[in-house]
Amino acid sequence: MRHLFAVIGLGRFGYSVAETLVQKGCEVLAIDLEETKIQSISDIATFAVQCDATDERALKAVSTQNVDVAVVSIGENIEASILIVQTLKEMGVKSIIAKAISNIHGKILYNLGVSEVIFPERDAAIRLAHRLISPKVLEYLELAPGYSIEEVSVPDRFSGLRLEETKIREQHNLNIIGIKKHVTRMVKGRMMKEETFNFTPSPEDVIEKGDVLVMIGKENDLDRFTNSD
Repeated sequence: MRHLFAVIGLGRFGYSVAETLVQKGCEVLAIDLEETKIQSISDIATFAVQCDATDERALKAVSTQNVDVAVVSIGENIEASILIVQTLKEMGVKSIIAKAISNIHGKILYNLGVSEVIFPERDAAIRLAHRLISPKVLEYLELAPGYSIEEVSVPDRFSGLRLEETKIREQHNLNIIGIKKHVTRMVKGRMMKEETFNFTPSPEDVIEKGDVLVMIGKENDLDRFTNSD
């Protein structure tokens, strides 16, 4: 059974959410007040509707109350964001995910009963800051306060070693949950570079310079590891 999602607000964030959901085989009801944004997504979304999402009658007219999940990606206009979430709650939409641009905005949305609040700009800023502080960190994802997953370039001192020889778990209290490698293969007579991902690394796996370790642990331990020589 295909899930039906409503994406309300088609800025860069909302458009990307709608586009990705469609690519994953979901049905998407895309809603925005601006005609140009509706036109830009009309060939992608299952349904694309221009309407005022703060108007309950307009939302009911396009059967928004029947969606499995509503994503409210209007962040800049806080008043509209709050009104839309409140309207969706009153219509009986059980799962609502909303974008927020500040902590206060997020608290209001949580108090209204949304399932999840997304802070895309804040999260992007945090990831960037981690990469700036620790150049070896290629990607960062917070799991819970004080814990995260990071993609880290293999330090030179570990190149050519088996995982068990690095003693990363024993000495740094970190777990490696994956290894990314770039390999060169012959494809249709041409040498092509491909990325492979080993999601079940064993102690015997050898890591090389240029590989990427996907690591999980406490942020303090990760910081010490990535900033060590």
